[in-house]
Amino acid sequence: MSDLEEIKLEIPEGCNMIIGYSHFIKTVEDLEEIIRTVTPGSFYSIAFSEASGERLIRHEGNDEILRKIAINNLRKLSCGHTFIILLKNAFPIAILNAIKNCQEVGNIFAATANPISAIVYRGENGGSVLGVIDGYSPLGVETDSDREKRRDLLRKIGYKR
Repeated sequence: MSDLEEIKLEIPEGCNMIIGYSHFIKTVEDLEEIIRTVTPGSFYSIAFSEASGERLIRHEGNDEILRKIAINNLRKLSCGHTFIILLKNAFPIAILNAIKNCQEVGNIFAATANPISAIVYRGENGGSVLGVIDGYSPLGVETDSDREKRRDLLRKIGYKR
């Protein structure tokens, strides 16, 4: 028996989520080291689902509310070797390349503050995240005015000069 389902994930107000695939119990500590090194002063939680052995949800972080939400999201997903990072007071762009370079990380599915759902396949041995629905479908095409607003925003938040 197998099944495909959409799992809606919770992102607290003012937070971003990174969801990915990793393969080893060491993941939680290595991801925490990356976050603490690259974004000091941020609030974060990391939760990681083991796929063998004790099959526990491993977790670290410096914010208990974010930690509980990350754990609850992984419980809903019920997929092995999956991790979720919730990040507050920092943008994923600051840590994404370091996370991609973490030797345990195999894939990043999303880095977003948008409403997000994971598409999960349920097979005989468990679940697997196949992809995500990140935000909403486009409503139109950017105009010259929209382009100018985009450029101004990037400069306002410090990502362009």
